[in-house]
Amino acid sequence: MKVAMLISGGVDSSVALRLLKDAGHDITAFYLKIWLEDELSFLGECPWEEDLRYVRAVCEEVGAPLSVVPFQKEYHERIVSYVIAEAKAGRTPNPDVFCNTLIKFGAFVEEYGAEFDHVATGHYAQTEVRDGKARLLRSADEHKDQTYFLSRLRQDQLVKAMFPIGGYRKDEVRELARTYGLSSAERKDSQGICFLGKVPFDRFLEEKLGTREGDIVDTKTGETLGKHQGFWFYTIGQRKGIGLSGGPWYVTGKDTAKNIVYISNAYRSSETARSEFHVDGLSWISDAPDVDDRLTVKLRHGVQEYPCTLSIQSAPMGSLRERCGHVTIANGDTGIAAGQIAAFYRGDECLGSGIISEN
Repeated sequence: MKVAMLISGGVDSSVALRLLKDAGHDITAFYLKIWLEDELSFLGECPWEEDLRYVRAVCEEVGAPLSVVPFQKEYHERIVSYVIAEAKAGRTPNPDVFCNTLIKFGAFVEEYGAEFDHVATGHYAQTEVRDGKARLLRSADEHKDQTYFLSRLRQDQLVKAMFPIGGYRKDEVRELARTYGLSSAERKDSQGICFLGKVPFDRFLEEKLGTREGDIVDTKTGETLGKHQGFWFYTIGQRKGIGLSGGPWYVTGKDTAKNIVYISNAYRSSETARSEFHVDGLSWISDAPDVDDRLTVKLRHGVQEYPCTLSIQSAPMGSLRERCGHVTIANGDTGIAAGQIAAFYRGDECLGSGIISEN
């Protein structure tokens, strides 16, 4: 088959490229250039140069042609603007989820998809065609599984997708990279938001939204315990960066109108746990779950998930509450924040996701 492989310079996409090549597919590697050089010029260097060096080396080692394509405009319009708007509104954005839907399997497929049978990435996930529809399944490595980040893909996008390393554990991928002699074999996994790289998210937000001093208030007592530089630097459930003694402290809420950040310390944190929340924008990869399905939900990337019930609610077409639902989880969670993605599973299958709302 003719396959477009989206490569980042990391070990995962490098091994995925080699596996596709070994399988005999006609491969073209693509590096999507999404770095915002103008906005991040204070770094003093182009932050994507190191990635691109690894990408070029691996493509040469594998024998795959490489095309570097600019997607800064699309990324800024579809992802960066969303991140800024969500942070400014006090919600918790997840750019990596929307990057997959709107850029990798969105803008890229719109521009190049007609030339290829499939678009492949280095995600830890698997697909399966069942009952004539593509299904998104967990990877073989439960700790690295990335179906959460793919939970808003549409059926037409998943049909086009390939995840060559989905059947491997991370340690196996590393070992394959060493066996193949790939330059990226020992490269550390990237951390942080994709378009920022090593730049701290707080630094980016400060460039975009500035600072504004406000109060840090104890949820329980109403006492002002300190000051912060803007509610947009905090998310519900956050523990690090509060900077107060007597903790550990957790962020439990925000008043965006008054610029107040509410916190609670460790022995009170259970009091702020929630077991119910609403979701908007429910998006199903194939079909919505049946009412008697046994579901679990992930509220963030990682192994933790909760048994849950989902009551899908109807609303007038075109209304703000269209495709919404009410979720009840088996145990309370102290980090439920508006804007977060709630991904729903039935066994090993990721069915889709919704966006946690304020209500």
